[in-house]
Amino acid sequence: MWLSILLLSLGLLILIKGADWLVAGASALAKKFHVSDLVIGLTIVAFGTSAPELVVNVIASSHDFNDIVLGNILGSNIANLFLILGITGIIYPLVVQSSTTWREIPLSLLAAVMLYLLAHNFFISDNLVISRIDGLLLLFLFGGFMVYVFRLSKSDQTPNEVVVSEMTPFRMYAFIIIGLAGLILGGRMVVDHAVNIATLLGWSEKIIGFTIVAIGTSLPELATSVVAAIRKNTNIAMGNIIGSNIFNIFLVLAVSSLVSPVDYNPVFNTDVFLLIIGTILLFVAMFIGEKKKLDRWEAIILLMIYIGYTAWLVSKEL
Repeated sequence: MWLSILLLSLGLLILIKGADWLVAGASALAKKFHVSDLVIGLTIVAFGTSAPELVVNVIASSHDFNDIVLGNILGSNIANLFLILGITGIIYPLVVQSSTTWREIPLSLLAAVMLYLLAHNFFISDNLVISRIDGLLLLFLFGGFMVYVFRLSKSDQTPNEVVVSEMTPFRMYAFIIIGLAGLILGGRMVVDHAVNIATLLGWSEKIIGFTIVAIGTSLPELATSVVAAIRKNTNIAMGNIIGSNIFNIFLVLAVSSLVSPVDYNPVFNTDVFLLIIGTILLFVAMFIGEKKKLDRWEAIILLMIYIGYTAWLVSKEL
C-alpha cells in the first residue's frame, strides 16, 4: 500500500518534471524559428500543462480504465475551475480581457456540454460511450479552437511575458526527448499505482481519478496560475485555466477515445453538471461587482464549493 503511494507520488513528480522539460525545450525550439511569444504561450505552454492529463489518459484508455479517463478529465477541469481559480483569485483578483469573457469562457462551456451530449449519444440511443467518431468530432473542434488562437495572436497587441531561456541545440533536443520519456514513464506509474491503491482501499477508479490523479496532473496549471497571480499577470492566470479546460476535452478526451472508445458511467453526470454550472457561474461573475473581474469573495466561493464537493465524494466511498 505505502509502496504504491510512494511510487504514485514519484510518478507524478516525473510526469510534472517531464512536462516542464518538454515545454522548455519546445519553447526554445519555437523561439529559434522566430515563433512569437504569444503563440508559444497559447500553444506550447498550454499544451505542456495539459500533457500530464493526455499521457495518463492515453495509457488508461489503452488498458480500458474508462473511469480513470473520465475521472481525470472531469476532476482536472473541476479542480482548474474551482480549486486553482479559487486559490489564484484569492491571491490577486483576476481581471480578464473581453475575449476571455465573451469567447473563451463560452468555448469552455461548449466543451463541457459537448462532452455530456456525446456521452449520451445526443439522446438518440441508450448507448453511453464516447466513440472514435465522437473523438474525431472533438478533434475537429480542437482544430477550430487552434485557428481561433492563431487569429487572436495576430490581432492581440498586448506585450507578452513568456520567458524562453537560450539553449544549445543539444540541450534543446535533450530536454524534448527526456521530457517525453518522463511523461511516458511517469504516466504509466501514475495509472498503474492509482489502480493498485483503488483496489487496496476498495475505492472506485472514479474517485482515485477524480482526486489523486486529477489534482496531481493539474499541478502544472496550479503552479503556472499561482506564479502569474503573484506577478499580477491576470490574463495568463485566467487564460491558463480556461485554455486547459478546453484542451482537456477537445484534445485529451478526443485522443483518449481514438485510442479506445470510452464507456461512459452515468455516475459522472453529477460531475459534468457541476462543471457546466461552475462555468456559467464564472461567466456570470464577470458581470457581478466590478465587470470582467473575479473578485476575492467570488474566488472564496469557488474554493469552498470544491472543498465541499470533494469531501462529499470521498465520504460516499468510506
